[in-house]
Amino acid sequence: MKIWCCLCFTDDDEEEEQRPENSNSNKMKEGISAIEHESEGNIGNVSGDVAMQLGRRNASTSNNTGILPFEIMPQAILDDVYSTMSGENTNDDASVPSARRHASRRGPVIRGTRRFDGESSGGSCSAGSKALAVEDSQHKRAKVYSASTGHYVTTGSSDAGASSSLAGGDYNVSQGSSVPGTGEIFCNYFTWNSGGDGNPFDASGGNDGGDDNGTPKTEDLEIRMDLTDDLLHMVFSFLDYVDLCRAAIVCRQWRAASAHEDFWRCLNFENRKISVEQFEDVCQRYPNATEVNIYGAPAIHLLVMKAVSLLRNLEALTLGRGQLGDAFFHALADCSMLKSLNVNDATLGNGVQEIPINHDQLRRLEITKCRVMRVSIRCPQLEHLSLKRSNMAQAVLNCPLLHLLDIASCHKLSDAAIRLAATSCPQLESLDMSNCSCVSDESLREIALSCANLRILNSSYCPNISLESVRLPMLTVLQLHSCEGITSASMAAISHSYMLEVLELDNCNLLTSVSLELPRLQNIRLVHCRKFADLNLRAMMLSSIMVSNCAALHRINITSNSLQKLSLQKQENLTSLALQCQCLQEVDLTDCESLTNSVCEVFSDGGGCPMLKSLVLDNCEGLTVVRFCSTSLVSLSLVGCRAITALELKCPILEKVCLDGCDHIESASFVPVALQSLNLGICPKLSTLGIEALHMVVLELKGCGVLSDAYINCPLLTSLDASFCSQLKDDCLSATTTSCPLIESLILMSCQSIGPDGLYSLRSLQNLTMLDLSYTFLTNLEPVFESCLQLKVLKLQACKYLTNTSLESLYKKGSLPALQELDLSYGTLCQSAIEELLAYCTHLTHVSLNGCGNMHDLNWGASGCQPFESPSVYNSCGIFPHENIHESIDQPNRLLQNLNCVGCPNIRKVFIPPQARCFHLSSLNLSLSANLKEVDVACFNLCFLNLRYAHCFS
Repeated sequence: MKIWCCLCFTDDDEEEEQRPENSNSNKMKEGISAIEHESEGNIGNVSGDVAMQLGRRNASTSNNTGILPFEIMPQAILDDVYSTMSGENTNDDASVPSARRHASRRGPVIRGTRRFDGESSGGSCSAGSKALAVEDSQHKRAKVYSASTGHYVTTGSSDAGASSSLAGGDYNVSQGSSVPGTGEIFCNYFTWNSGGDGNPFDASGGNDGGDDNGTPKTEDLEIRMDLTDDLLHMVFSFLDYVDLCRAAIVCRQWRAASAHEDFWRCLNFENRKISVEQFEDVCQRYPNATEVNIYGAPAIHLLVMKAVSLLRNLEALTLGRGQLGDAFFHALADCSMLKSLNVNDATLGNGVQEIPINHDQLRRLEITKCRVMRVSIRCPQLEHLSLKRSNMAQAVLNCPLLHLLDIASCHKLSDAAIRLAATSCPQLESLDMSNCSCVSDESLREIALSCANLRILNSSYCPNISLESVRLPMLTVLQLHSCEGITSASMAAISHSYMLEVLELDNCNLLTSVSLELPRLQNIRLVHCRKFADLNLRAMMLSSIMVSNCAALHRINITSNSLQKLSLQKQENLTSLALQCQCLQEVDLTDCESLTNSVCEVFSDGGGCPMLKSLVLDNCEGLTVVRFCSTSLVSLSLVGCRAITALELKCPILEKVCLDGCDHIESASFVPVALQSLNLGICPKLSTLGIEALHMVVLELKGCGVLSDAYINCPLLTSLDASFCSQLKDDCLSATTTSCPLIESLILMSCQSIGPDGLYSLRSLQNLTMLDLSYTFLTNLEPVFESCLQLKVLKLQACKYLTNTSLESLYKKGSLPALQELDLSYGTLCQSAIEELLAYCTHLTHVSLNGCGNMHDLNWGASGCQPFESPSVYNSCGIFPHENIHESIDQPNRLLQNLNCVGCPNIRKVFIPPQARCFHLSSLNLSLSANLKEVDVACFNLCFLNLRYAHCFS
């Protein structure tokens, strides 16, 4: 038998008396204990507009002591911290009670990296405060729900190391255990297997201690556990620093938990006004802090000196926006654990010529946007150095392990100073000297000789370099943006960098051609190169190429086995394109106006792109005859190619083609393709069409007014719209109906060349349910009545050559028994023919008689073969009594739901009595009937009646 229990937690008394050491011998209260809240003053909502940068902290396991030794944050420090966060002066509201002051404070900007590495809590708290913390940390009880009994039971707290076990189970709860996983804390499921149907907590299956109904007592279901401290520590590990400070003012227990030093490894006072005294108190409170950020704080020199002297475990220091004296740089050696130093936008020194930075453990040093004359750096472990945008005239480096050097935009550094700094770092792998206008090819040559491992070089905006006679064989990334000295001759030097993977040549205005063979090149950029005309690239690993706004480019030859996407948009002068790209799948040549018909060979089978799937040639107005034979092409776009006159596609898996704007196509062949739908209505000059598409479902030829020869072989076609194809003849229609037997909807509106032979061929369409013959010259509808037995919709708008007897088969012979919708708008049928049709075709649901000028009245009380009762059966309110509805002679109910008589100028009266049995009529439209005088209808389901612009008076 399996029993599932779910653990959830409820608050207990916070100031409850401490339980005896052996709590397992005491019985707990049944049910859920009452929750009493102990407030620490009037706690209000803490303002949330704390303008600080909040980072995420790393969470790991807690310490292994079970109960964490939480500490109580001193009241004075809390006042100072909240005052610092809110920008207020603590002394200004000294008369206000501390709890109220806390409620009005904003959250802190103290930020720390949490480390749960098993170390015990810091020991800076006094013994009294520790005792207070233990006394305040009353443990909450776990409320357990038993699925078998439907009862909640409350668990008690247990001593450290004590455990509570279930009979027959193996579940233990230990006070001294480590912090359980998230799933164990918030929702635990336990399963016990027993052989009987008795008490699930009794392995013997008995009901010991149960009531008469077999339900175990609450005391027997108690599971003693104590996870409150671990729970609190785990929950607080997910809080940011603002929420931690808010939690600190809830109660003493939460204050002690939130003040744990694991949560405050980083002290972040960026752009905060904090006094030296406040900062000193915080540092004394958290002597094990590893990160300090006082960027933008006032008196950064005094603050950083406090940090250096008080925080012996300091590993990362960020400061700036002020002046740093010489004493700071001399005191750096005392921070033996310092790994990272970031100084930004500061003035270094007290007027001395040189600032020394000596440290044996420093790994990362950033001195950016700083004002200093000279810098001497001696850091044997330094790996990352950035002097970006600093105005120093000289930098002396003694950093044998330096891997990265960034001297970008150091405008005062001379060519010799740059050469001296870089060549003194033999392990250099990355060098950024962009915007150093003084650097020359000679310096690059010496750097290449001294730094054999140099892999990344950024020499952008260096006008004096041309790379002539420079050899950088290990280089993988080369950035040369806006280098005026780079020409086609520079390509010879670049070709020696056979390890090169990334090459950027944007805005190199003197570059005319690029011819490279680099086996490892993966990425190349050529943007806004005004004179660039010829690209010849052989790079088997090339995966990305960006060529844009190169107005003179006219020839491209690319060989690659890795390139999958190629975009060459708006290359207006591009005329020659050669590709040998075995993996190329997407090509976009939008607005390449000079491309000729030869581009079709590039993207056909055998052209070098065997895996091409998507091709975009929008607005390539140089194309006139497009022929593609590709076994891989799936999508083709020719939008705006107005000069195309002939289109031939032999692409058996082509699923999508866009021809919007190709209004000069005269002949088109899609044999074979995998298209499911095709719209050629935008090709008014199309005269010859061939389609062989085994999966096509919808075909639109609407507007192909000169189409006379059409071969359509689409066995799955269900919808064909050939509206306004006035040249389409019977033989073409007969061939189409034979090869497309599944057509359900056929629109032949304005196909004046269709005659009886074409209509008789419709008998091949067993599924035809919708037929539109509007605006044709038909006089005889017998072919339709004989061939389209399943027809549901028949549209005969403006068929002015139909006689009054053309529809007799409908109401005399019962033709088209499935017909539901009939449209005779703008026809010439007489009044009697319309009346007989309405009287006998009771199965019609939608009838449209719009614009029928020969219809004078719609009087269903005086027409038809069945006599109708006198209108006197109306009651005084104009509504028929219910009993009179069934007094008419027996006749079938009409299924008519929608009747449209819009714009019938001669209708004067509409009379539909109950005897007409129009019980389903819900919409009646009589708008624009200018002579309508009387409307008298009895349709009890009528929902829509339109009499707009109709002059009816009764």
